[in-house]
Amino acid sequence: MLGILCFLVNAAVSLYIWIIIIAVLLTFVQPNPFNPAVQFIRKATEPLFYYTRKYLSFLTYSGIDFSPIVVVFALQFIPKIICSIFWM
Repeated sequence: MLGILCFLVNAAVSLYIWIIIIAVLLTFVQPNPFNPAVQFIRKATEPLFYYTRKYLSFLTYSGIDFSPIVVVFALQFIPKIICSIFWM
């Protein structure tokens, strides 16, 4: 039962990391902002990026935003923390 929980958390985090990667790649292309897929990706990632930029304002350097990198690194620890808590 706990293995399934760890698998689901890991799968959800991995999916969200891929959404973040797609959002970063979309910044290079400048797609149509009225596309439903683009709107979904923006709505899924921008709140987390906003809070990261708000509390870690030094992540923007020379016009380059490093908040997606920090978010991905932070997301890598969530499955490890949750699984280690439940496996005790």
